[in-house]
Amino acid sequence: MKKIGIAVLSSGNGSNFQAIIDACASGEINAEIKLFITDNKDSKSLVRAKENSIPYKTVNPEEYPKREEMDLKIKQFLDGAKIDLVVLAGYMRIIKSKELLDSYKYKIINIHPSLLPSFKGSTHAQKDAFDYGCKISGLTIHFVTDDIDGGQIIFQRPVDISDCSSAKKAAGKILKIEHKYYKQVINSFSKGKYIIDGRKTKFIEVK
Repeated sequence: MKKIGIAVLSSGNGSNFQAIIDACASGEINAEIKLFITDNKDSKSLVRAKENSIPYKTVNPEEYPKREEMDLKIKQFLDGAKIDLVVLAGYMRIIKSKELLDSYKYKIINIHPSLLPSFKGSTHAQKDAFDYGCKISGLTIHFVTDDIDGGQIIFQRPVDISDCSSAKKAAGKILKIEHKYYKQVINSFSKGKYIIDGRKTKFIEVK
């Protein structure tokens, strides 16, 4: 089966990015990381791309008066690399360009560390869940649309955080589960296990 070409966007540490790199290298994901893009030239995720000889591009938000302009630059990079799937892995910018979103409709996915719609739009959803007193939190993998964290849900998994004594421990517990399931969802995409017909999703089954 032909490998799909993926692009990963990340702003920070990139632990999910590393999990995807390792899974592609081992054959666990039937894909090739054709491009890495970051908006943070000092990010650990960029170091990971360089260490693994992954082609990369950086975009500096300060160079773009309007966010849509930066998004269009990203689209230019994606188009040039012939990308089948765009994976957001700790990318901390909201994609605002309608042109980018429309061009890659149902081809941009994101992982959010809560059971959406709970803590929708939060940049610290794990802490918010812990501070709120939630016993169960989790993760959601969804399509990216102009509705922040509101795109169609592909996959969710609850995570029991009742035994966590701090928000940091809750975040760490959720992150371990993210590593497991994000790569499985990406691989299922490579096998065509869910199909978009413009109205509904045939959801994949991840065990």
